[in-house]
Amino acid sequence: MRRCAFPPRKGDWIDDEFLEAYTTLHDMGWAHSVEVFDRAGQLAGGLYGVRINGLFAGESMFHLQRDASKVALMGLVEVMRTSGMTLLDVQWQTEHLATLGVVEIPRHEYLARLADAVGEP
Repeated sequence: MRRCAFPPRKGDWIDDEFLEAYTTLHDMGWAHSVEVFDRAGQLAGGLYGVRINGLFAGESMFHLQRDASKVALMGLVEVMRTSGMTLLDVQWQTEHLATLGVVEIPRHEYLARLADAVGEP
């Protein structure tokens, strides 16, 4: 999470209070992260968010090495597939995420998919 907040930006929301809240969510089993390490064992990138049944709501991602955040995202998608999760919410479509297959859907369709995903055991 700290890497997602670096370098500091105007309007940055990842502050100490946020980190504490997300740590609590992690301790409760709700917040999760995916980290990518290079061959030397150094942190290369990652992402984090909240899982509720079949939903993973991504909060932020980062990279220290080229394409490491993409590798983390693909790792998350594989975990989602193998565990039967059905909805990955990335908050908004960016050019970067569009290259990975992210598409926007109408609000009514999203709400229906959300209800299905969070209702799954």
